Amino acid sequence: MATGPAGPPAPAAARGQLTIVDGLAQLAFVIHGMLELRAAEHDLSITQARLLGVLRDRTPAMNELARLLGLDKSSVSGLVDRAERRGLVVRIPSADDKRAVLVGLTDEGRSLVSRAAAGFGADLTAMLDLLPPSDRDALSATVSRLLVAYAARHGVDLFAGLDARVPPPGWHPDPAPPRP
Repeated sequence: MATGPAGPPAPAAARGQLTIVDGLAQLAFVIHGMLELRAAEHDLSITQARLLGVLRDRTPAMNELARLLGLDKSSVSGLVDRAERRGLVVRIPSADDKRAVLVGLTDEGRSLVSRAAAGFGADLTAMLDLLPPSDRDALSATVSRLLVAYAARHGVDLFAGLDARVPPPGWHPDPAPPRP
């Protein structure tokens, strides 16, 4: 462990390392910038990109969509209106609740999401390729556990509509090996 002149541990910056808060904030800025550039390529705002990203694997009601995006219902209504005018989303009457309206991607919207996601994925992969494979694997496992736990705490099912990615029975975000 690095020490300062008086003996206590040196600050993270003195060891060439960011604190967890600074590191995650800086990483969020970099990733947000990548996403913003990819969204702009498709004439989308970052909020519109988030909307389409949410809809890629689910067809939520407007209230649920507002909760997932962290926006009020009137903001989401305007956002959906604009995306609908571009032919990217469609409103679908709920079969369960005649008062509710679901929102889903059109074929054009799904195609746009696929293209934007491919570019964004390439950007992230290029950045992650700066790390050795073992670090990428460790980062992936840690980020997955953190996001699953955070989403669960906030009542969000990250695996909704992702049949191929549904965790297998017995899966738990804690990677501790099972006891013999």
